[in-house]
Amino acid sequence: MQIVFMVMKMEKQKTLHIHPIKIKKIKKRYSQDTLIFAIGAISYSLIEILWRGYTHWTMMITGGICFLVLFRIFGRISYAKLWKKCTVGACVITGIEFIVGCIVNLWLQMNVWDYSFLPMNLMGQICPLYSFLWGLLSIPIVYCSGKIQKNLFV
Repeated sequence: MQIVFMVMKMEKQKTLHIHPIKIKKIKKRYSQDTLIFAIGAISYSLIEILWRGYTHWTMMITGGICFLVLFRIFGRISYAKLWKKCTVGACVITGIEFIVGCIVNLWLQMNVWDYSFLPMNLMGQICPLYSFLWGLLSIPIVYCSGKIQKNLFV
């Protein structure tokens, strides 16, 4: 009899119960992330159209992911100096660009970009020149993400 009650008690403890406040936080975080992703996707697409005259739908996704990741990182290292944030931004964007390039350009053969003609490129997907440019692009990203943090997500 005592064993039956212990088993019933253990089964009750296994049920998943999420507090309503946590659900609200999850929904709020999801809506914030969706907005940040959209800002990054649209902004990067416009930058790419200005830079090379066209863009690709995969670049919208890549831009959204980059902006979202950097937004979250910069929110945690808000105390860091600008040059450190730009270095982090260059590394993050270059890393994401390499992963996306390997998938989109090499595996799926969509040929969205090719840096093989640039010096010191890695598999034609990343190179020091564009890593430097991503560092420069991080300056407005730092500024915009700080403004968004302060004004929209107080």
